[in-house]
Amino acid sequence: MIERYSTGDMKRIWSDDNRYAKWLDVELAVCRAWARDGAVPPGDMAEIEARASFDAARIAEIEEVTQHDVIAFVSSVAENIGPAGRFVHLGLTSSDVIDTAASLLLSEALDVIIAAARGLRASLGRRAREYRYTPSVGRSHGIHAEPTTFGLKLLGHAAEVERDIARLEQVKEDIRVCKLSGAVGTYANCPPHIEALVAEELGLARDLVSTQVIQRDRHARVISALALYGAGLERLAVEIRHLQRTEVMEASEPFGRGQKGSSAMPHKKNPILSERVTGMARLLRGYASAALENVALWHERDISHSSVERVIWPDAFNIAHYMTNVMRRIVDGLVVNEAQISRNLEITKGLLFSGRVLLALVEWGLSREDAYAVVQENAMRCWESIVSGGEPKPLLSLLSEDPRLSDFAGGSGRLESLFDLDFYTRHVDEIFTRFSCVEVD
Repeated sequence: MIERYSTGDMKRIWSDDNRYAKWLDVELAVCRAWARDGAVPPGDMAEIEARASFDAARIAEIEEVTQHDVIAFVSSVAENIGPAGRFVHLGLTSSDVIDTAASLLLSEALDVIIAAARGLRASLGRRAREYRYTPSVGRSHGIHAEPTTFGLKLLGHAAEVERDIARLEQVKEDIRVCKLSGAVGTYANCPPHIEALVAEELGLARDLVSTQVIQRDRHARVISALALYGAGLERLAVEIRHLQRTEVMEASEPFGRGQKGSSAMPHKKNPILSERVTGMARLLRGYASAALENVALWHERDISHSSVERVIWPDAFNIAHYMTNVMRRIVDGLVVNEAQISRNLEITKGLLFSGRVLLALVEWGLSREDAYAVVQENAMRCWESIVSGGEPKPLLSLLSEDPRLSDFAGGSGRLESLFDLDFYTRHVDEIFTRFSCVEVD
């Protein structure tokens, strides 16, 4: 991952030093299991415990000759231990170490993502609660539909992040597996009880049936879950990008002192952070595709997955973490223009209430076909009056003047009562109480 989008936590997790440290954790756990089994003498085990270490520079030096990173790692560790180093990697194949350590690395990285996602969920919940009762335009197809509240808009995104957290926790459980079954998964050189002891020490489950590798459907599920999480963050980013458009201007990203929006147009405040999140979501979907391609390996395994994973795992987790941090910055600093939200509710002169009028007319005795025709005709007249540039004609006024409704509209206040924002917000509190991520009075 390029430095621009790297995060400190992910740089540490996916560093060579941390990867080698996880490999060493696996190798030492195997040595301890063999020692319990009597295959490693106590004195040699004591030497291994005291002297086992690695040097990344030395590993790189050996790998220049061997062209094999695990052999270089094992040789470096054995050099530091001395004669007892011959017991390191006993009965193992390289993938036993790589894949078991990968389970530790992936679960460590998932912990960071899950913690960050919980923080984002909390921010969304807080802002949703802040605007719980703020009426705003609901849109479908980008067109004004019916009223909602700005808080409900944000709550929907909080709920999606909550689902993402649950999915990420599930894939973390799925990936936490140990595999020490040898070159083709038969345990020929390392019996199952050694694997069981190592799995217990490392806090992993055992992969019930493996070949030379842990099957890559598990890893594809991890990256796919990250891609799905990224798609949800993109959905929020796209919403903010729309709301920040000049013609809408209901909400905007934070804009810091000294920030510049355009090299050519000093007035610009662009949704650059949300656009960045959108672009990164595309990358995550690409990585998910690559992870799915890794599932179909030849026979008991080939090595075509290895080069892919060296790139996509660090990149995908760096991106997902960076996206989360950026999105939380946006949400925490989101500038909500309540005055503009209110103005936008009025620009269609009551058209937002057409659906309620339709239902009321049916309830009052019109057939649905006739009611729809009356409301649609008047709605189109209202639209025309708005876009023509002349004097706008509110829907309520047009309906009140329509002779076809004289027998149904009743008293002067009957139609007016249908143009009430509170009708659309009366269940807001009930919806909010469904989510643990939002504190409700």
